[in-house]
Amino acid sequence: MKYPLDFEDAPDKSLLFWLTRFIRYKVTTLTNRNITDKHELEVILKDLISSIHSIEELTIKVKLLRKIGMSGTNVYYVPLEKFYHYFISFGAASLKEIDEELITDFLTSSTSGLSDATKKNYRIALVTFFNYIDKQNQDGLGNIYRYDIELKNWNGLSGKSGTKLPSYMNKEEINKFLAALNSYKFGIKLAARNRLIIKLILYTGIRVSEALKLEMKDMFKEDNIYVFQVKGKGNKPRVAMIKEDIINSDLEDWLSRKPTTNLLFSNQKGKCLSQAYVYTTVENILSEAAINKTKKGPHFLRHTFASMLYQKSKDLILVQEALGHADINTSRIYTHFDKDKLKGTMNLF
Repeated sequence: MKYPLDFEDAPDKSLLFWLTRFIRYKVTTLTNRNITDKHELEVILKDLISSIHSIEELTIKVKLLRKIGMSGTNVYYVPLEKFYHYFISFGAASLKEIDEELITDFLTSSTSGLSDATKKNYRIALVTFFNYIDKQNQDGLGNIYRYDIELKNWNGLSGKSGTKLPSYMNKEEINKFLAALNSYKFGIKLAARNRLIIKLILYTGIRVSEALKLEMKDMFKEDNIYVFQVKGKGNKPRVAMIKEDIINSDLEDWLSRKPTTNLLFSNQKGKCLSQAYVYTTVENILSEAAINKTKKGPHFLRHTFASMLYQKSKDLILVQEALGHADINTSRIYTHFDKDKLKGTMNLF
């Protein structure tokens, strides 16, 4: 039986659901020649169907599997358990926000200091897990969501040839998107706020989680530029800038309506907006603009910013700093969009 990607009502629950099913799948496919307690194995398999309600419970089951001789599951589970906690801290609104950039960020930070053999295990575990989801998810209309995660040549570890490129908008599509954003009927109270959030992500490349954490004190103006002090992953600070004329009208409108709160963006009660709300909003604007891509949501806008930034600057360090990547290899994917260099190859012969 197949299930929708976001099967549960919250992304962390959905990820736990898929982790549980994946571990059960590995138990039924790995060798069982060393099992010492068949009855315990039967109990665990039953529990993995419907009795796991937290990552802690799943961890206990994997430890029991190892204890009775099914040690292979632990090799897959350790990296995936760490990824689960990383995903929770990332604060995504949907499993659709997971892509190779997010996974590469995770691998870069979580495998530092580990041996190449262990890094390969991490890579294999993640690739296998998302390949499993690709084959097992399906919504009520028969649509399948595909990650196609391959992590080719990540951190010097060889994989299959080629590289999967992230989705992004070209100049024409960006203009269509902005036109749809400005004409979209949000409602008078919410229009300026929603346009402001989306423009900030598109024009600066900050993560949606970073945008929603911004406070009033994190924003100030220098000449004709608004400067935002962003707290990235691990509370690493960086600066994002946007020209005054791009957001000034929406900013003034929103500040005149904004509830009394330290947050720059909030709901009408002064509470932090959910990432799910922003994700749905971006998806609606893309639909309004008739822009169909394999990846959608705020992270798609981040890819667009990074792609355009590299195309215009040809400066990989600038891309790394603007996006807050811990490792420049994470930023290197955007060099594949350098069409000027590719055009130069036509003249070689």
